Amino acid sequence: MQNAGFRLKANAVLHTLTEDVVKSSDIEGEYLDKDQVRSSIARRLGMDIAGLIPSERHVDGVVEMMLDATQNYAQPLTESRLLGWHSALFPTGHSGMSKIVVGAWRDDANGPMQVVSGPIGREHVHFQAPDADRLTAEMRAFLIWFEREKDVDSVLAAGLAHLWFVTVHPFEDGNGRIARAIADMMLARSEGSAQRFYSMSSQIRSDRKHYYDMLEKTQRSDMDITDWLLWFLNCLARAIDLADTTLSAVMSKAHFWQVARDHSLNDRQRQMLNRLLDGFEGKLTSSKWAKLTKSSQDTANRDIDDLIRKGMLRRGEAGGRSTSYDLVLPAESE
Repeated sequence: MQNAGFRLKANAVLHTLTEDVVKSSDIEGEYLDKDQVRSSIARRLGMDIAGLIPSERHVDGVVEMMLDATQNYAQPLTESRLLGWHSALFPTGHSGMSKIVVGAWRDDANGPMQVVSGPIGREHVHFQAPDADRLTAEMRAFLIWFEREKDVDSVLAAGLAHLWFVTVHPFEDGNGRIARAIADMMLARSEGSAQRFYSMSSQIRSDRKHYYDMLEKTQRSDMDITDWLLWFLNCLARAIDLADTTLSAVMSKAHFWQVARDHSLNDRQRQMLNRLLDGFEGKLTSSKWAKLTKSSQDTANRDIDDLIRKGMLRRGEAGGRSTSYDLVLPAESE
């Protein structure tokens, strides 16, 4: 990426951060709208990109936490900063339908903090966190360690910080997402750069079962963390390997818009072209176009026909009501 221009680097960072936010929440079973996440990040980074849409409060909160961790990585990690992250994650004071303690350490008023799965009456307890009355001391020790000069490599420290935080489990909810943000913060320190070109959370999401199995195995053991660190390093290596594919897609998208810069396009067309460039699931039809852009069927047909005339879309082989449309990349039309 050293040879890439400023705009291309910025687009690559935008893509990576979007993936990180979406996948980190996905790991916990919370599904965020990717376009909202992308728009929220772009606004906060001051990026002028096409297709920005409004974002909901809970999306903005996750984005604010991740950007603070990665863009302000050199600033000290403090108790007040962590409490602020937690408040940003749960702006309504609820996790789903349940009211939770927000912006403060958990109090265990409803019993010990446990990670549980299975039906009621046959629950399986994967892990029980330290009692709430230990949290002040435990978190003080963690934060002192996080900021002091270490005798281990910062990449190893990132893996250790992730495990340590999620084991203390200081919040009623959101511990996994904050632990991954903390790991990303330490990785940014290890690189001395706020630019993110790979996503650990994307890789963890693809290996989610092994991730949880490894956490449980380590937390139930005598706290020998060797296997956890080996898993963390292998996960990081896979994330970096996959970055090559991701960055190729970003470069291809940038090239597409560079070639298309002379075409006059409306916001609906830019929105849908970006969706196609980002990997549209399924076949694009005129009815899907109308639904996604909140436009009429006639407007969708006019938008599509205009892009076909400009050589940016082409009709699929199937005709009639099942007609679909494919993106024409610049290399294909040259």
